[in-house]
Amino acid sequence: MSRRLVVLDSEAVQALQNPAHPKHRRVLSHVQLVAGRKRRAEVVELAVPTSVRVEAGWDRTSPAWAFPNRLLIADVPLDRARADQAAGIGLRHRVSVADAHLGAIVKLADAAGITVLTSDPRDMRRIAEDADVTIVTV
Repeated sequence: MSRRLVVLDSEAVQALQNPAHPKHRRVLSHVQLVAGRKRRAEVVELAVPTSVRVEAGWDRTSPAWAFPNRLLIADVPLDRARADQAAGIGLRHRVSVADAHLGAIVKLADAAGITVLTSDPRDMRRIAEDADVTIVTV
């Protein structure tokens, strides 16, 4: 069975944490869609780059982040391979560390399908470069 990966950008994370955020319901609906696929035994993983967590202020130890913590969103660290890839993306496209990290995840992911939930689809398309990725605007 092939694995699908859904990656959240900084605004998607912030929207998920705050029910008053104008994009909260949109992001939550995508997360619920992933949960529904998991119940049907499809392998779908929700993930967030650790640098995006920092940019969004997501402290997993803070009670303010209790709801996103319950959603089983995996952290993707900026390890050596992703850091090398992100450095190149950052230099080529002049984007933030978090966006470059997200691009590295897209390019190096071992997944049959990758979806990025983002507030900036143009930047995500640029940093994904030639990777086959579905960009969902939140």
